[in-house]
This record gives sequence, structure tokens and C-alpha cells, in this order.
Amino acid sequence: MLIVSACLLGINCRFDGSHRLNIPLRKKAQKEGCIPICPEQLGGLPTPRKSVFICGGSGYEVLDGKCRVVDLESNDLTNQLLRGAIESLNIAKLFGIKKAILKEKSPSCGVNLTTSNQQVIPGSGVTAALFTREGIEVISDELYQ
Repeated sequence: MLIVSACLLGINCRFDGSHRLNIPLRKKAQKEGCIPICPEQLGGLPTPRKSVFICGGSGYEVLDGKCRVVDLESNDLTNQLLRGAIESLNIAKLFGIKKAILKEKSPSCGVNLTTSNQQVIPGSGVTAALFTREGIEVISDELYQ
């Protein structure tokens, strides 16, 4: 069983109310079984919502309290992204999940790329960083194109 970013399965949970359906990944998830998550929703953010980004770092720095997550109006949403990451981890632990396929370029789910200061940079999102620290293998959705 896998955890998969819900937007990749066609669930309209992205910041703009859309999805990023990845058909090859959805087929894999249907075959292996999956639990869809949206850490930003789990953290209490609505859909749609303003786009958010990490200020001056990656998810690891957010976890370590070294940088914040803000929206385009500079509202601090760090606590919501941290809460969403923790709730996502709780779900993974509850079901014994060891692997997650997450949406690249997300401040929550980015595996190799995230958004910082409104630009795509190398680094993990908050949930991907927490999963990695907790021993859950994180895989980029871009491997399933």
C-alpha cells in the first residue's frame, strides 16, 4: 500500500481547486492500493486557497524552525503545513505505510523540488522532509509520466 498526493489521483485539492491527474500513477495506485492525502487540507487550509511557498529554504528548515511558510499576502501558514505533515505521518504510521509518491514542486509534497520565495528550487517540501526523516521512502510523481 502507498500514500499518494491526492491531486495526482484526480482529486480537486490543489490551491486553485484543480488536480494534476497522473494516469500512469493512478493505475499503479489502483493496482497496489493507496491512501490519498493532501497535507495542506489536513493542516486546515481551504480549497481553493492562496498559493503558498517556503521563505528562504526547504521543508527541512521549516521542520527545524529555521524558516517559515507564507502565502502571497505574507500570511504565515507554517503551523498549518506542519500540522498537515504531522497528520499525514500519523496516517502513514496507522497503516504501516513505507512508501509515498508525492507531487513535485509543492511546498508540502515536493520530493526533489519545492517552492521557495515564489521560485522552484532544489529541496523537499515539509511533508516529504518529515516522511524522509521518519524512514518513509518518498518518490517523485515525475517518475510516472
